[in-house]
Amino acid sequence: ATMSSMKMKTERTSRTHKQAAQGPAASAAAAKAAAASKTSGIVFNKDFGQHILKNPLVSQSIVDKAGINPTDTVLEIGPGTGNLTIKILEKAKKVVACEIDSRLAAELQKRVAATPHQRKLELRMGDVLHAQLPYFDVCVANMPYQISSPFVFKILLHRPFFRCAVLMFQREFAQRLIAQPGDALYCRLSVNTQLLARVDHVMKVGKNNFRPPPKVESSVVRIEPRNPPPDINFEEWDGLLRIVFSRKNKTLGGCFRSQVVIDLLEKNYKVLCAVAGEEPSGDMKEKVLAVLENPVSIEAGKEADKFCEQRARHMAIVDFMRLLGLFNAAKIHFR
Repeated sequence: ATMSSMKMKTERTSRTHKQAAQGPAASAAAAKAAAASKTSGIVFNKDFGQHILKNPLVSQSIVDKAGINPTDTVLEIGPGTGNLTIKILEKAKKVVACEIDSRLAAELQKRVAATPHQRKLELRMGDVLHAQLPYFDVCVANMPYQISSPFVFKILLHRPFFRCAVLMFQREFAQRLIAQPGDALYCRLSVNTQLLARVDHVMKVGKNNFRPPPKVESSVVRIEPRNPPPDINFEEWDGLLRIVFSRKNKTLGGCFRSQVVIDLLEKNYKVLCAVAGEEPSGDMKEKVLAVLENPVSIEAGKEADKFCEQRARHMAIVDFMRLLGLFNAAKIHFR
């Protein structure tokens, strides 16, 4: 028994010496980690894309860029434990926060309880993609990355118009939003977003500003909807873009020679004729290729390339608008 006691005492002494050898920095790090584990008490759900923004300076910058007025109603998506929410509540008249996780909602309610912020916060539970959005002036959010694309178009098609949205996205997604013709990341998302809104990159945010840290870097963008919006049928516009960006490095002539595409346009044409009480006529493939023979530009004294020779990744919004107009004039539709 005496030998056993001596052995245990030696092990404790060894551990003490080891901790001392690591120095004060290691002790401080361990204390910080222990404190974080005590205060968080929540296991974040990766299925919901939960990465809590923990840097108050970043939160304040986001709120500042939103330009919130004292009379504004602000929509926030995924408030989490409320780090960003509290800073919004300090500026806005009202905050409508949409949260899908009841645990985080309870934490947020507990945080504002018995404070002046409590009466200014309206907490809505559920999936924001399947919910009707309330009236709001400004949208501010650290977005769950997996709903980024559908949410952007949900708010851009929302009426009445809001003033602006300042949103945190995965870095590459943000770069797609602001990409220009010829950029590697220029895509259907770029064109659709910029058709409906002005989009600006606000700032980069490193992964260490979140708890737990995501695997990717993030960026904040500011989105201002175009009001009035362009006079265009968005469903048909998007139908055209789906075809030309399905292979964005392929020429439009190549994209529209696909039999699948021709069959789709033929079907749309027959439906249109049936509604108008007309008989379908002509070969659809010939009609489509005839449209693509038109020049991209109609500037006087300048010989322009034909649409059939163009690639979607190099075309601007005005080019797509002209092309859609030519197709519609030939009774070719994309919905």
